[in-house]
Amino acid sequence: MKITREEVAHVARLARLEMDDSEMEAYTEQLNAILQYADKLNRLDTEKIQPTAHVLPLNNVFREDRVRPCLPREEALANAPDEEDGMFRVPRVIE
Repeated sequence: MKITREEVAHVARLARLEMDDSEMEAYTEQLNAILQYADKLNRLDTEKIQPTAHVLPLNNVFREDRVRPCLPREEALANAPDEEDGMFRVPRVIE
């Protein structure tokens, strides 16, 4: 696959980027080099390789859940900009 100068110009316009002719030429060459490298990778024989999400075996590391006392209501509401009946008061967002 090869990227044309017109495709680079189209993407630049979509991204609201202004480019002069030299930049347009440079980006066209760079993107084509990237695509050529990706094409090399596509030619590799990966039939006997198992699909993986990570190259290293990873395990999720979660902290142990522990029951702890709650923050006292007064302390939780201490910095609230507005409070009513022991609850946070927020502006109405739904009509």
